[in-house]
Amino acid sequence: MSGAPSWLPAQGYFGLMFLKHYTKLSDEKLLERFNTDWAMQMFCGVLLTDNEMIRDNAFVSNVRTYLGKHTDFEAFQKSMISHWKLEIPDTKVALMDATCYEVYIRFPTDVKLLWESCEWLWDKQIPQICKDKKLKIPRSKFKDQKIKHLIYSKLRKKSHRKTRSRKNALLKLLEKGIDAYQALLNQTKAVDLTEKDAATFKTIKVIFQQQKHHFQNPKAKIPHRIVSLFKDYIRPIVRGKENKPVEFGIKVHKLQVGGISIIEHQSYEAFNECKRLKISTLKHKNLFGECTHLSADAIYATNENRKFTTQKGIQTNFCRKGAGRDDKPTKQIKSLLNKERSTRLEGSFGNEKEHYLLNKIKARSPDNEQVWLYFGVHTANAVLISKRRQKLANQNKIAA
Repeated sequence: MSGAPSWLPAQGYFGLMFLKHYTKLSDEKLLERFNTDWAMQMFCGVLLTDNEMIRDNAFVSNVRTYLGKHTDFEAFQKSMISHWKLEIPDTKVALMDATCYEVYIRFPTDVKLLWESCEWLWDKQIPQICKDKKLKIPRSKFKDQKIKHLIYSKLRKKSHRKTRSRKNALLKLLEKGIDAYQALLNQTKAVDLTEKDAATFKTIKVIFQQQKHHFQNPKAKIPHRIVSLFKDYIRPIVRGKENKPVEFGIKVHKLQVGGISIIEHQSYEAFNECKRLKISTLKHKNLFGECTHLSADAIYATNENRKFTTQKGIQTNFCRKGAGRDDKPTKQIKSLLNKERSTRLEGSFGNEKEHYLLNKIKARSPDNEQVWLYFGVHTANAVLISKRRQKLANQNKIAA
């Protein structure tokens, strides 16, 4: 049995995601608009009849999930660029920089994370297993700690002493909860334990080890630190900004050519973007040919990168080292490269975050967040290409 036929053809799935980021509507509002707007339907390669309507409120979400599991985004991106190649100017000039596209999670603190873990064990899993298997619930101070946590949460100013006291109490409660839950699983053989619950319990064990180590060694760095119980892949990205020193989301290294943004690398773990210069230059060569001019932030101006660009004959915007000054033509080129990077490339970050739903990525899994990221960036690219086409059409009309 092949199942019910799809409402949309294969290309319609991509069209729906472009519409999502272009209109900035919620999934429910987008579906409501899609059901009544023939232009949107035709954009996705389908036309509903008068009596037809998609009634599944999770339809847009299901499309996103399907694309996340079955799409090769490198091939998708390469295909998009190949279709726009003739309309991209200045293909020998590459701009590169990194930014963080934040995901939608509550602001993480150690106390919140420990309390969520305790609550998952003592308020949900342990009582449920004991009820199902008709066992006695293990003794704990969960109810007392719940009252104390509520009092702590309502404090306007949380002193270091009170925060440390809360962490100590929650660590003890969590340790007891892990032992009690593991004993119940061993006793009942955990036949009906779901894969999701098993993964969450494994995450809680790692959280306990990390938080205990951090409590005992406050200044020690914790590699691969977990900041969210249900999004254990999210990592703190230290950006060093004055108003937001730490961000939580996907760190992306972007290559931009002729105003078109290309995602060169993305990761939930922090990485040093200056190490991506050689790879980005190679990617530019594969897509557009030789790179003759390159503009990047001051962090890219390492000795290794300077040597590489000199060998390849690439003119950069890096400040000159040692004594001596640049001649006038070189100064002008560097000034233009700096201006392009600071206005066009960095401006694209704000444009995508403000107008194409990348300010906060609201997907619930890594695959869906990747779909959200790629379609947000390439919707911005598609709008830019469409404006250029419209401008060219107007010029040809005037010339005629």
